[in-house]
Amino acid sequence: MKTRTRNGALALLAAATLAGCGGGGKSQLEYRVTVTNLTAGQPMSPLLVAATTGGAVWQEGQPASVALEKLAEGGDMSDLAREIAANGGVGGAAGAAPIGPGASETHTFSFRRARGVTLTVASMLVNTNDGFAGITALPISDLAVGESMSRAVVAWDAGTEANSEAAGTIPGPADGGEGFNAARSDAPDAVRIHAGVVSHDDGLASSVLGVQQRFDNPVMRLVVERLR
Repeated sequence: MKTRTRNGALALLAAATLAGCGGGGKSQLEYRVTVTNLTAGQPMSPLLVAATTGGAVWQEGQPASVALEKLAEGGDMSDLAREIAANGGVGGAAGAAPIGPGASETHTFSFRRARGVTLTVASMLVNTNDGFAGITALPISDLAVGESMSRAVVAWDAGTEANSEAAGTIPGPADGGEGFNAARSDAPDAVRIHAGVVSHDDGLASSVLGVQQRFDNPVMRLVVERLR
């Protein structure tokens, strides 16, 4: 399995702000995050990794922020990174390219010691209308140096766009259609566990997706390691 490593080389100003809380000596904590795309046909948009004291970035049953909507519909993490940075962000990293099915990606980042730091990881499933893989408010402060933890990460439906699977509505390679659209067309307008795609192979004649784009939860594996 191919693994790519990026050590704080952030392409986005917002993500650089997340990682810019420098420091030194014993007050500096360092973590390594590795994610693996477990799907067979869902590339994932460039990954957002954020350590924050600001709590959950989304909540099941509550409307998604516009920043989360932009990530879930178009794979654009920039506004979400800025939002986290402005609300307790202490460190983080950003991917530079999509993560293909079966591929892994590793990021190392550091930040000054703080109480109650949690981790948020998010990436769009690009062959969906508004699906994203993610985990938020995962506590990492209690990990000792040398310890690691693993989590199975589910797919979420942002609840901002109907899961029509129609031509022109999906930005990924299965369609090449529209990404973010400010109009919200789903009901309820709330984040929830994604039910998966139907596809034209399983009875949705208007779908541009095939059986290869279908997925079951979990869709991502996350490993977090404390290095320092």
